[in-house]
Amino acid sequence: MNHYVNGNLTQFFSPLRAFAWAAAGLAMVPGAAHAQGASAVAPIAINSPTYADLATLSDAADLVIRVQIRRQTTLKPERAPGLAPGFARLFIEANTLAVIAGRSGAGSALAYLVDVPLDAKGKVPKLKNREMVLFADPVPGRPGEVRLVGPQAQLDYTPELEARLRPILTELYAADPVPRITGISDALAVAGTLTGESETQIFLATESRSPVSLTILRRPGQQVQWGVSWGEIIDAAARPPAPETLRWYRLACALPAQLPSSTNLARDPAERRLAAADYAFVISQLGACERRIT
Repeated sequence: MNHYVNGNLTQFFSPLRAFAWAAAGLAMVPGAAHAQGASAVAPIAINSPTYADLATLSDAADLVIRVQIRRQTTLKPERAPGLAPGFARLFIEANTLAVIAGRSGAGSALAYLVDVPLDAKGKVPKLKNREMVLFADPVPGRPGEVRLVGPQAQLDYTPELEARLRPILTELYAADPVPRITGISDALAVAGTLTGESETQIFLATESRSPVSLTILRRPGQQVQWGVSWGEIIDAAARPPAPETLRWYRLACALPAQLPSSTNLARDPAERRLAAADYAFVISQLGACERRIT
């Protein structure tokens, strides 16, 4: 995770504020279209986050925390490097209400930095007493301080939001979690003995090197069948992942739009075209990885 902080803060802030900024520097979520130094999260998203948004934030964070804001301090623009126009940078002090999920503990009180949009009158919104969900990492050596994992890593808490997060977090924290897909290793299509009969195998690369493969079967007079095998054994009965599950997210949000030519092992032009077409079929069946805030 690439965190961005200003290394020369004491010239801007009092020692307390300098300490807080250095400890709570913001981070980018992988895949988010924000350059280094971009502004942080807005507490109220214009659009409700999608499954992919919530999975991305949850996957990036060591802590998913429900907090209630106790105090906010607005930093002057000249003391907020990289602040986007129309935003204010706040130093937030909050009470921890619950650790929804976490790979580490969280104290009863937390401090962090966040960028929020100004209201229609150009004023800083009042966040005191509002409940939020934070996607954050603890700051090493700084108890009580966290670093948000992305520009939209603070969301207004609602029971509905927590209900959407629970299944995602359950899968992420499983003993044998679904591996992250990093690309395509190989693809091979083989024509059958009958006209219109074929089988394509596409082997995926994963961060943990766990084997994952796609199988696409074509039979004369039948609908195209495809599935995913999540292990060493290629399962002939493998099925597609259910929408809005971690398996769906790993595929739909990580696979390239087209089959890279370098991964296509077939030499016969017709079989190469078949492999590319079968891959395109899988991508269309998975559907778009819709994002609104990440």
